[in-house]
Amino acid sequence: MGRYPTKAAGNRYYESRKNAAEHDERLTSREAAGELLGVSWSSLADYERGLTKVPVDVVCRMADLYKDPSLLNWYCCKECPICRNDQLATEMDDIRGIALRLLVDGDTDAISQEIAEIAKDGVISEDEKPKMQEAMRRLEEVGKLISELQLYCQKYLDEDDGDEQD
Repeated sequence: MGRYPTKAAGNRYYESRKNAAEHDERLTSREAAGELLGVSWSSLADYERGLTKVPVDVVCRMADLYKDPSLLNWYCCKECPICRNDQLATEMDDIRGIALRLLVDGDTDAISQEIAEIAKDGVISEDEKPKMQEAMRRLEEVGKLISELQLYCQKYLDEDDGDEQD
């Protein structure tokens, strides 16, 4: 078997394990990773190839072991039938990118004023519906940015190994 199996390439669970293996060599093999996760290497291979749905408890253990909190959000947004439409961040930018986008796109005061203007008479009229939809879209974007910042903080503020955060 080659170093990078092509059948698993691009799979979120595989990519997360491979990224974690850069800091924890025990995760370089499916056998060792499976043992640490409490699953067989063949089950892990099936998860990483997309042949088998990953049970929620295994996703939680993966996120913890791989130190990848974004894996939980990815699972919720992409795999979970209940939360599939939630607007959560599933990837993380670096802190500079998050902060810049929060400055540019995160003007909640303007959005709040727009919503207050629409809601002041207690009715959303036909001509106000597009404005309200746009305000909701912008709020969803801000929510996603906040979610991304939370992921970043979960990953890097809880670490006590002194890793760089480039």
